[in-house]
Amino acid sequence: MKKAFALAAVFALAFSLVGCGGGASSAASGAASASDSQTETDAEPVELTVFAAASLTETLNQIAEDYKAVAPNVTLTFNFDSSGTLKTQIQEGAVCDMFLSAGQKQMDQLDKTADASVNTDGLDFVAEGTRVNLLENKVALCVAEGSDASIASFDDLAKALEGTDILMAMGNSDVPVGQYTQQILTHYGLDEEALANAGKITYGSNVKEVTTQITEGSVDCGVVYCTDAYSAGITPVDYATEEMCGQVIYPAAVLNISQHSEEAQAFLDYLQTDAAMQVFEEVGFSPVK
Repeated sequence: MKKAFALAAVFALAFSLVGCGGGASSAASGAASASDSQTETDAEPVELTVFAAASLTETLNQIAEDYKAVAPNVTLTFNFDSSGTLKTQIQEGAVCDMFLSAGQKQMDQLDKTADASVNTDGLDFVAEGTRVNLLENKVALCVAEGSDASIASFDDLAKALEGTDILMAMGNSDVPVGQYTQQILTHYGLDEEALANAGKITYGSNVKEVTTQITEGSVDCGVVYCTDAYSAGITPVDYATEEMCGQVIYPAAVLNISQHSEEAQAFLDYLQTDAAMQVFEEVGFSPVK
C-alpha cells in the first residue's frame, strides 16, 4: 500500500514538472513573439532627404502623408528646386538620399555610367542599379488671363514672337522646362537670344516661377509642365509634341552618398506602386511607356 502511494506521488510530481515546463516554454515563446512585434513597431527613426524637381512639389507632399502609414518611422524631408540647382547642390556636397529630376541630363551628369559627353566631370553619385525612369510629363503652353495676345497654339506663339509685341515666360537654360522650351524655339527656327534682346522673353529660375508669372498676368503666356498648370488652376491652350521637344522623362535614383540607402530604396519602390502612381496621374503625370 505504501509502495503504491509512493509510486502515485512520483507520477504526480512528474506530470506537474512537465506541465510547468510546457507553461514556461509557451510563456517564453509568447514573450519572444511580443518582443519581435515591438521591434517592428518601434523601428529606428530615419530621416530621408529627397531632392526633387519643383514640379513634383504637390504630388510628393501628398504621397509623403500616405507613406506615414507604410513606414511610420521614416520622416521625409524634401528640397524642391530646379533640377539644375539640385544637381549642383549634390555635386557640392549637400546631404541627399534620393534625387528625382525633371530631365535626364541632370541625372546623367551625376551618373558614372552616362555618356562622358554629358557627365563631363566624371561624377559618381547614382547608386548602382537604383536608377529608374519614374514618370512622363507634358510641356504645355499657357496664356495669362486677360492677355490681349491671340494665342491658341504653339504655331500662334511662333508667329507672335516673330512679329508682334508679346512677352513669353520660360525657364532658364539650366532648368529642364527651359531646355524643352529652347528645343521648341529651335523647332520653329526662332532665335532665343534675339527674342530676349527684343524684350519678348522673360525667365524663371524654376518652373514654379514661370507659372507664377502666368497666373499674375505679368506676361502674355509661358511654357510650363501640364502638371504645374493643373496645380495652378490654369488650362493649357496647347501641348508640345515629341517632335518639338522630345519625351519629357523624370528619372529617379538613390544616391551612393546616402546613409539610409535601404530606406531610400524602399521609398523609391513605393513611388512605383499603384497607390503612388494614382497621385501622380491625378495631376497629369503618367507612367513611362
